Amino acid sequence: MELVVPLEQVTVAVEGTDARFPVRRIYCVGRNYLDHIRETAGADEREPPFFFQKPTDAILLPGEDFPYPSVTEKLHHEIELVVAINKGGANIKAEDALDHIYGYAVGIDMTRRDLQGIAKEMRRPWEAGKSFDHAAPCSEIVPAEKIGHPDKGRIWLAVNGDVKQDGDLEHQIWPVTDAIAHLTTLFELQPGDLIMTGTPAGVGPLVAGDTVTGGIDGIGEISVNVI
Repeated sequence: MELVVPLEQVTVAVEGTDARFPVRRIYCVGRNYLDHIRETAGADEREPPFFFQKPTDAILLPGEDFPYPSVTEKLHHEIELVVAINKGGANIKAEDALDHIYGYAVGIDMTRRDLQGIAKEMRRPWEAGKSFDHAAPCSEIVPAEKIGHPDKGRIWLAVNGDVKQDGDLEHQIWPVTDAIAHLTTLFELQPGDLIMTGTPAGVGPLVAGDTVTGGIDGIGEISVNVI
């Protein structure tokens, strides 16, 4: 007899197919674009990458609305490249990292910026600011065998049609291969893991009623309604 009904496996659609990518963990790279560091933190621009996680069930699938979260007056958007892993490993070398990637998607790291700020000031974990329900909208995954491994190209986000974030993947401090190399010194990647790779400058507030759109050249677009 089951005491609790198991939750369904969280999966993300694979573009152009009936296949679904099962999600195991969501890793996020913090402060990975210089312009974003300068607009928010003033942190050391030469420090190694750091990582935090979002829960798997924070995924918000295409077509689903985003409910404005509780206990915040400063919800922010952060457009990000998402990397889908299909081959695990630990201590992966940067030159081997691409062999572990299934494909790419467009994601938004929704952030309760006021709660994140409090956590920073009090030297507490970021979960309240980063890991709440629905905090990881994600587009369909596009296989790398179809598009290759993009390391440059426009990454942008607009709110109600007004462009707020407009950068380029080549401006990442730690490109995908280096991020994977650093991450796998701390955690052993497994098939089904997603990596959100950081956001360019222009992060800003959202309110109920906003429509958020964004995209990455060569990968695709995402659209989310805040309700």
